[in-house]
Amino acid sequence: MKKYLFNIGEKAKKASIKTINLKIKNQVLKDFYKLIYKNKIKIISENIKDIKKAKSKKLKNNIIERLSIDEKKILQIIYSIKSIIKLKDPSNQMLEKWKRPNGLKIEKITIPIGVIAVIYESRPNVTSDVAALCFKSGNSVILKGGSEAYFSNKIITHLFRKALKKNNVDENFVQFINPKNRKVVDFLLTKMIKYIDVIIPRGGKSLVKKVQDLSKIPVIGHLEGICHTYIDKNANLVMSKRITLNAKMRNTAICGATETILIHENLLNNFCNQVLFNLEKNGCKIVGDSKIKQLYKGKISKAKKSDWSKEYLSPTISVKSVRNIDEAITHINKYGTMHTDAIVTKNYKSAKKFLREVKSSIAMHNTSTQFADGGEFGFGGEVGISTNALPPRGPVGLNQLVSYKYKVSSNGKIRK
Repeated sequence: MKKYLFNIGEKAKKASIKTINLKIKNQVLKDFYKLIYKNKIKIISENIKDIKKAKSKKLKNNIIERLSIDEKKILQIIYSIKSIIKLKDPSNQMLEKWKRPNGLKIEKITIPIGVIAVIYESRPNVTSDVAALCFKSGNSVILKGGSEAYFSNKIITHLFRKALKKNNVDENFVQFINPKNRKVVDFLLTKMIKYIDVIIPRGGKSLVKKVQDLSKIPVIGHLEGICHTYIDKNANLVMSKRITLNAKMRNTAICGATETILIHENLLNNFCNQVLFNLEKNGCKIVGDSKIKQLYKGKISKAKKSDWSKEYLSPTISVKSVRNIDEAITHINKYGTMHTDAIVTKNYKSAKKFLREVKSSIAMHNTSTQFADGGEFGFGGEVGISTNALPPRGPVGLNQLVSYKYKVSSNGKIRK
């Protein structure tokens, strides 16, 4: 295993040094999506192998749903690649330039990060999204997908490498780790610092925590998505109902789903029953604080303190009353995970205060938190969401997969 992984690392490093022009990058991506469409029956056939294995292991239905590929999902994969093709090359772009009084000319230029390792679970579309984003931004990528999607991930990677080879580009820009041994991840995190520049985990809490705890390599990612929607005293009722329903129930299993609703106490009499019943009739379980429990006429459970720190990833939501916007912001900054938080209000001043003071990597006004997604941001997709205090933050798309360097020139200047 050691020899195998070091070999992958060396190949990735060697590939990452090569500069590929934009025309060739886009041609590789065009050939990639054409190969996906041409081989769609084979991809679905390989995916069925994964699904059969997942069912035999009695994996949860939500995992099997994320794992499944049909013709509709293949078209979504192709759409994502086409979106990435339309985007500008983020590398070798001048960010700034200036001249010093002593004659030094300084330029700040974007460069690829280098070698990116992505450790992920369940979703085979991550293979194509991540490979396309990393390649277009000039990075080589090492893919370590979950064993539950082994056959699906393997064929998608094979097709990308085929597109690279067709265009005389080093196939090792994209590599897939075959061994399913769990020790592979430990080795990547602790022994591959010489080869890997950044690790990006995408998956459940246990995977991300393991990566963050063990990795000796810088990590881009988030542990949990405890997202909030705060209904301010100046909110519109119809808008509040629509946003909260979508923010929670459109897809309960994604990290951008709202897990806690905060309601200004002035609105409880008019808003509480209407907003929460709208959720309950659509299959959502309500967990509320003592005020909410007293007012709400539907089915409700009493919230415990631990509910404010819970990422349900299911049709359950916790609801709390707050005295004012400051209490809402304090609650979010205490219990949130710096992922995505929203305010619903007609008051621009309140919205401005909220957007400025919440620590979230994504702060929203009159918007569903389900828009926390690189594709929705126009990034063509994402390799993940980052809640790190340091950049990149939020959806990590094409423009977030570059670093920068300074180029300095002069006419023979020496420092006194």
